[in-house]
Amino acid sequence: MEAVAQVLESEGVDTVFGIPGAAILPLYAALRKSGIKHLTVRHEEGGTHAADGWARATGKVGVTLGTSGPAGTNMITGLYTALADSIPIICITGQAPRSKLHQEAFQAVDIVEIAKPVTKWAVQLKEPGQAPWVFREAFRIARSGRPGPVLIDLPLDVQRGMCFYDPAIDAALPIALAEPRSEPVRAAIDMLLEAQRPLILAGGGVIGGEAWEELRDLAEYLQVPVQTTLMGKGAFPEDHPLFAGMAGIQTHTRWGNAAFLESDLVLAVGARFGDRHTGDLETYRRGRKFIHVDIEPTQLGRVFEPDLGIVGHAKPTLAALDAHARHRTPRHDPGPWAERVAELRGTLLRRDDFDDVPIKPPRVYRELNEVFGPDTTFVTAIGLYQIWSGQFQQTFRPRHYLVCGQAGPLGWEIPAAIGVKCAYPDKPVVAVVGDYSFQFLMEEIAVAAQYQIPFVIVMVNNEYLGLIRQAELGYDMNYAVDLHYGEGGIDHVKLMEAFGCPARRVEQPGEIADALRWATLEAEAAQLPVLVEIMVEREANAAMGPSLDNITEYEPVPDLVPAEAP
Repeated sequence: MEAVAQVLESEGVDTVFGIPGAAILPLYAALRKSGIKHLTVRHEEGGTHAADGWARATGKVGVTLGTSGPAGTNMITGLYTALADSIPIICITGQAPRSKLHQEAFQAVDIVEIAKPVTKWAVQLKEPGQAPWVFREAFRIARSGRPGPVLIDLPLDVQRGMCFYDPAIDAALPIALAEPRSEPVRAAIDMLLEAQRPLILAGGGVIGGEAWEELRDLAEYLQVPVQTTLMGKGAFPEDHPLFAGMAGIQTHTRWGNAAFLESDLVLAVGARFGDRHTGDLETYRRGRKFIHVDIEPTQLGRVFEPDLGIVGHAKPTLAALDAHARHRTPRHDPGPWAERVAELRGTLLRRDDFDDVPIKPPRVYRELNEVFGPDTTFVTAIGLYQIWSGQFQQTFRPRHYLVCGQAGPLGWEIPAAIGVKCAYPDKPVVAVVGDYSFQFLMEEIAVAAQYQIPFVIVMVNNEYLGLIRQAELGYDMNYAVDLHYGEGGIDHVKLMEAFGCPARRVEQPGEIADALRWATLEAEAAQLPVLVEIMVEREANAAMGPSLDNITEYEPVPDLVPAEAP
């Protein structure tokens, strides 16, 4: 286990999240002698999400650990989340001795078989001599190709064993970047140059591949407008003249959907074509061609067959596209299509300036945009508050908007924010939560309080399972979604105070900005998480629909109408 700790340090791990237990104590004994910081979480799922947040913020491999039995099964949700969003983490579990595995020993469960469907690799260490090499391979697998999670199960007797290991002559295993072939790169540039209204769609692969500079170079050289998916938010600055919004049936902008529907070619890089993005596929595909770039070959054609598929890592592929474009054509000037996108951006808007009481949720995100600077890292999870965030929140830098996109586990944001703040203690971190999601893993507030991890929590509280209630509108029902009871439901301010953390409730829109500034100052002064609970309209709905051209707007929109598409 001392060799394992040395491997972890050499792979760039400076913080791990976990819960000690009898079956994992030899590893803990080794960590005690290392330079790695350990945070004791309150639930193993929280540990996986904290490692996930750390990994998303740093681009490195996050690590979480726990004992045998339920520790591993509690990690499954976090493994699934990391697999779905291509996040490299390693979960380490303790296990009963090898001789007891067939005897139904206490807390002995076949966690490897349980974890296989939600990991890139799940393995049990069989011999002490394998330890450094299994861990090296785990880091290689987690980072290579489409990144993702790995689980390593450590029987107690193996942990106690000895192995020969010299850290002075060992190093991380090499990671091969998937370089694209030149033929499809040339074909892609041909298609881009032939198109009249092309778009680049930047997915999470651009963030994971750290390819945002190459993306910007290509877009600016060819003057191609850029959209992002929810997972790609931050890959392209949203104040850039070529930013074309976000298309989708939930997290989207009005002008982003309009621009997408007017496009005739989409170059998608590192995007999954998730159903919440595409909606009705016939509408999504009609009238445009698609080029799909992905590091994972089996992603091509999974949702629909593109006109051109390119297997390649986002960074070298975008660099190759840019190099070939510069060889083929002079630098483009802004043209009618870029001007059209700008017109849509300036006209197809949504209101966020409501002064209503109860507070309308868009007003919350307006204040977030105005109070917090571009260096703030936002963390948010799933539900209506995620959808409002995607529709209204502005992001300007990569790895500064972190969201659990596909799996969408409630409770993700608090432990994930802890992981982000551990990675970058000097950067502002804001977790935007719903009241129900907060209650899933609210015990992790104790972790932030114990280790003095300051960040701001903004709760959008409608005392409802809002997204489910909105979905039930089609069934003409309002069943099992009301969280309100007594004269105000759960008092989250008192709950935070019970953890020793400051909190404040806001019921007037004019008080939001002051409360956010107070929370920022209070968090840094007290070195604690601080909650701003914003009471919003209980039955507010987010704009969404079944297809990009069929979105229901529940609030009045500005009366600004763009000209007809040319």
